[in-house]
Amino acid sequence: MRLPRPALIVTAAVTAAASLLVAPSGALADPVPRPGDPGPVREGSGPSGGGAARAPEDTTARALTAPVTALAPDDADTVRGYPREQVLPPEPENPADKSVKLGLTPYHGIAPELNALQRLGDRVSVEVAGRSAGGHRLYLVIVTAPESARQARAQERMRELIENAPAAAAKDPAVKRDYKVPVFFNNNIHGNEWEGTDASLKLIGKLATAGDRATADLLAHHRVYFNVTANPDGRIAGTRANANGFDLNRDFVTASQPETRAMRQIAIDKQPALMVDLHGYVNGTLIEPTTPPHGENYEYDLFLKNTYANALGMEAAVNGLGYTPEKDGVEPAQIPFRDQEEGWDDWPPIFTPQYMPFHGTVAAHTVEFPMAVNNEEYDELPVAELRRRSAINVAIAGAAMRASLDHARTHRATLLADQIEVFRRSVTGAAQVPVSPETVPGVPGIGPEDVYTTDFPRAYVIPADGGRGTVAQRSAPAAARLVDHLLANDVRVRRATAGFRLGGKAYAKGSYVVDLRQPKRGMANVMLADGRDISGKVSVMYDISGWSLGRLWGATVETVRTGRLDVPDRAVHAAAKVGYVAPRGTLRLRLDDAREVAALNSLLADGVAVRRAADGSAVVPASARGRAAALAKTYDVAFDATKETGGAPLRRVRVAAAVTPGELFALREMNFDVVPVSTAVLNAGFDWSRADVLFASSGLDPARLDAAARAALDAFLERAGLVGRGATGAAVNAAAGLLAVDAVEGNPDANGVVRVVNSPGGPAAGAPDHTFVYAPVWFTGLGAGVRVEQSYASGNPLVSGHWRALEDGSGGPAQAAGQGSVVSGPHAVLFGTEPLFRDHPKGEFPQVARALLTVSQGTGN
Repeated sequence: MRLPRPALIVTAAVTAAASLLVAPSGALADPVPRPGDPGPVREGSGPSGGGAARAPEDTTARALTAPVTALAPDDADTVRGYPREQVLPPEPENPADKSVKLGLTPYHGIAPELNALQRLGDRVSVEVAGRSAGGHRLYLVIVTAPESARQARAQERMRELIENAPAAAAKDPAVKRDYKVPVFFNNNIHGNEWEGTDASLKLIGKLATAGDRATADLLAHHRVYFNVTANPDGRIAGTRANANGFDLNRDFVTASQPETRAMRQIAIDKQPALMVDLHGYVNGTLIEPTTPPHGENYEYDLFLKNTYANALGMEAAVNGLGYTPEKDGVEPAQIPFRDQEEGWDDWPPIFTPQYMPFHGTVAAHTVEFPMAVNNEEYDELPVAELRRRSAINVAIAGAAMRASLDHARTHRATLLADQIEVFRRSVTGAAQVPVSPETVPGVPGIGPEDVYTTDFPRAYVIPADGGRGTVAQRSAPAAARLVDHLLANDVRVRRATAGFRLGGKAYAKGSYVVDLRQPKRGMANVMLADGRDISGKVSVMYDISGWSLGRLWGATVETVRTGRLDVPDRAVHAAAKVGYVAPRGTLRLRLDDAREVAALNSLLADGVAVRRAADGSAVVPASARGRAAALAKTYDVAFDATKETGGAPLRRVRVAAAVTPGELFALREMNFDVVPVSTAVLNAGFDWSRADVLFASSGLDPARLDAAARAALDAFLERAGLVGRGATGAAVNAAAGLLAVDAVEGNPDANGVVRVVNSPGGPAAGAPDHTFVYAPVWFTGLGAGVRVEQSYASGNPLVSGHWRALEDGSGGPAQAAGQGSVVSGPHAVLFGTEPLFRDHPKGEFPQVARALLTVSQGTGN
């Protein structure tokens, strides 16, 4: 059994153990305090929570178009040696940078510092890994002993051998002797958790100049990588999120943001065996590994062995600095696996240390330094106290990193062997090894509550177009997006060159096959599997608990459990294009995918006369064929021939949006004309002639509107309409008296993938039969004129995630079963689900688009 969990101290306040069960309310950018790092975090835009998203439109465009920087050249002959010095141009000085008040390095000070560090000798190199949503450069520093181009090519070959031929790598004496095992430090992913950046700059300087034998040995046998600031936008602004309002440490499955994609590429190209993600603020310093539940797709025995061993070294180093509660206000370090029962899990792969193991990392940590300097503390504490605290955090972050380097140097052979073993199990289809005192000796407290494994299928199939008009054809854009996303995550995908049978089922030529006997099988499975209902395993989860791309992205994904994988196929490096324009006649554009909605909105923005067909698709005149051809290429969508003339004309929808950052981003991704609003914006006097429909889910409280703003809102909703989501949308609806419904709020901690039943002819027509919920809502007491567009499935609708009833028996999945999850009437559509959550459930986006089109253009039921 695990040791009793001690009382934990969160720096903002002493938090009772009962706060583990406190649900987030509204949309928060910074978290509800809970033991350890902030717990389940709803999206938001301000530290006080409840504000609607306000990100500039250009940041969305930059995030959607930012290229992925390949940090390791494909052609081994082009690999250069180390050092790879470059002179970084300076950034404009910004005295408003929030780091300055703390006595830390402002973003504009980083490039000059890196230039100086490169001049110290021949150990330090800098690469630009990409740019942030706000346009700031992302710096990756490499510290290692000098390498010739030939030696660097040899390192790349050994890295590829470890991943692709692990059995051979395990026996190769050159790998054992010469491979530089990579170590990665990720800093400042939450912009207002600053100090890892400064600790890294100090450590880089020491490594650059140290003349001791231990440093020379370290750099001869390792490459040490530093992502200096993963979130420069937030560092400058003093916000947790980036310029788009995204918590980057929740974005790894989706990779909607350029900063996340840069970190993903580092994981793929550098293949670290050990990594540390530096955060704040938890007193005492929190060092992973975590409490249950543990990610079921990891090789968790190898992960726990190495992560716990390094955690002990970091704990000793941090405590060895001599800080005390009495003298400094610093509590002793803690390791959740050892010291807590639950509440800080490593279940979802949305966090950096939970994503990196799928690329071969066998020791991965979040480290939370102790002394809070953000949010209220930043605003209220004297500068001298803030700087005292920051100095302590820098010292603790430095101690954790130095201890990790000591661990890497002294346990290099183990880290390397276990990384090889991760890939060996994957490529051979070997079974996972459940953790136990016997399989992971030396780690105390392992019990049955720590055992999480999965049954990897033999393969997944994403069926090909079975002919225009088929289900497969309708999901073709989604399938292409999903395949490209898998490839971007280094999952190998093959495409059938002829028809085949697999698992007793026939598939057409062109179908995609994901063989699970590949190096990144865990990554493939974590994205494509349904996941698991873990409601009965623990009472509380740290963040989301379900995320299946197979269920939520709109593509058909079929699981093959057994049988030989005898498929005529070839490897692909990109999904086949599905863009198409019929050669003659009137055109039809389906609106079953977000890309199709984006193409429609582009047509409408260009003034093309588009009409709505009876089935909800868009009828495009033949005269717009040239524009359609350009959009088919841009968005990879099909314009089929049709004989329909269409009904009501469609017009560009102008959306006033009181929404979360993820929802704002998704609306713009679909090319809607969006103007963000909130309670404060409306009270300041909003010109409603700028909008055709209100989408309300966050940051709008009718009770806090002044009389003039409330009257203007009511008048707008009476003549236009509302698309509402969640409790906020339901409250706006109730205040305006649009739909006669009772909104029932479920357990606010509940989240996951749920089964739903869609009604024909409305916003949910043709939508996937699964959707995502967080703090689910359902609708009862339906009055006249209210139609159920979608309902939660009967029985237990939860497929994967965590959804329990509350202590009084209410709010659970049994109470939601069969109830309306989406309802509509002449002037409103209300969602009890989360169809745009964090820009993730791509297959659900068209429901919102259809609702906006329906309500704004008076074509409701």
